[in-house]
Amino acid sequence: MKALTMKATLLAAALAAGGCAGTASQKEVLATDKSQVEQRAFQTRAFDTSDKEQTLRAVIQTLQDFGFIIDRADAVLGAVSATKLDGYSLRMTVTVRPRGATQVLVRANAQYQIKAVTDPKPYQNFFTALERSMFLKAHEVD
Repeated sequence: MKALTMKATLLAAALAAGGCAGTASQKEVLATDKSQVEQRAFQTRAFDTSDKEQTLRAVIQTLQDFGFIIDRADAVLGAVSATKLDGYSLRMTVTVRPRGATQVLVRANAQYQIKAVTDPKPYQNFFTALERSMFLKAHEVD
């Protein structure tokens, strides 16, 4: 019983030490000069469709068009994670969720190296391309 208690104590200490080591990196990732509301405003767009699955497909296609490699896609959660390695490390996570009965809300979150991307321009470029993709798909244009 004493050995089991000792193992549990060591495991808890290792997890606590690991959590402390990650704190500095987490602070760097979360550091920004913009307010959360301001950031959320340019990271989020509402689309007039209730088709979450089709929107997720458009998100994946748009990310691939920008040269991202899809790391993970989960239709149930409505999340897509992708990485772009082209002399730099850019990671993007996009979530799609229903907003009422007639809209979906798409939120993109990008990180360059380990820092959050706070410039609105990359998000605007992503959403402009996503809007085009969804428009073309809705009107069955290839």
